[in-house]
Amino acid sequence: MSDPALTGVRVLDLSRVLAGPSCTQTLADLGAEVWKIEHPVAGDDTRGWMPPEVGGESTYFMCCNRSKKSVALDLKSSEGQQILRDLAARADVLVENFRLGALTAYGLDYETLAELNPRLIYCSISGYGRTGPRADEGGYDFTIQAESGLMAITGTPDGEPMKLGVAISDLVTGMNAVQAILAALIARDRTGRGQHLDIALFDSAVALLANVATGHLQTGADSVRHGNAHATVVPYQLFDTADGTLALACGNDKLFASLCCTVLDRPDLAEDPRFIRNRDRVAHRDTLIPILSDLFRTCATDDWLMQLKQAKVPAGRVRSVADVFASDDVRGRGLVTEVADPVHGTIRLVRSPLRFSDTDVRLPTAPPRLGDQTEEVLSWLASQSA
Repeated sequence: MSDPALTGVRVLDLSRVLAGPSCTQTLADLGAEVWKIEHPVAGDDTRGWMPPEVGGESTYFMCCNRSKKSVALDLKSSEGQQILRDLAARADVLVENFRLGALTAYGLDYETLAELNPRLIYCSISGYGRTGPRADEGGYDFTIQAESGLMAITGTPDGEPMKLGVAISDLVTGMNAVQAILAALIARDRTGRGQHLDIALFDSAVALLANVATGHLQTGADSVRHGNAHATVVPYQLFDTADGTLALACGNDKLFASLCCTVLDRPDLAEDPRFIRNRDRVAHRDTLIPILSDLFRTCATDDWLMQLKQAKVPAGRVRSVADVFASDDVRGRGLVTEVADPVHGTIRLVRSPLRFSDTDVRLPTAPPRLGDQTEEVLSWLASQSA
């Protein structure tokens, strides 16, 4: 194996909560050295987001801060600002999610730092972007899910709009920020210059509307909630069985024919003109779904899943989180890693989902305590200045 892909890249992480930290954690997984800059007293907001907790430490913080070095700096002080400028002069990437203008007041804005380091890639993550009518507002995932339309298309048809169970707009914004940073690093190899990246939660959430967005833009029609069913693919939803629930995903006409002929022993459904093509099944879902629902209630979940797997029809059981981490699927892919921790002995974390044949991800280290590596990083900085 070669060294991880971003070995030698230095990242200044001035971000807090989830979008920025998840971005910089991925950069750390890829081999970058990430200096997490935190206020000396409070640190990242999520250090106080409990429960759940382990020994008084937030498990939320643990989810997005592995393999980083925590440096405690007061950016409101002239000394802290100067140290940050000195670090930025030697960094490749800076990620921040401060309110618009806050870092300008400290002399830590892109224009100022780019004069010190023209190769710096400066990534600003915000709720509504650094331009536009709401650039000066903060943004949290819950309100972004509401305002982007994501909440309006999630939930049951007769229920209230519903958020996703995790902060999806934060997480996808972090992913978008990683993509932009990697592209900017490639561009810098060609131009020799860094640049300013403007990544917004709102933009990312609107982009997540995907086919729902293009459907509206091309037809003008608004979308409605379909619960666990699919707006344009049928059958593609949950079905109750004799002892539980299964998720069925017939993504094309061939799969539907296999379901009817091989699994359900109902070839007449596959031959019914109302159901042969997907567009017809969508038009007649109110007729088809009750028929399928009655059929699936006749056998247990395990029996159906065995038959569906043999017929190569995509299906699965609805698992709890505990079920997921007890599954052979998680074990088989090595999705949980155990890392040494100076306080707890070891902690278990979800490992990076990225896989490489040569430049694999780094071996993770535990999320740092507040200011753990301040002396180490400042000593390194002093050696660079000597």
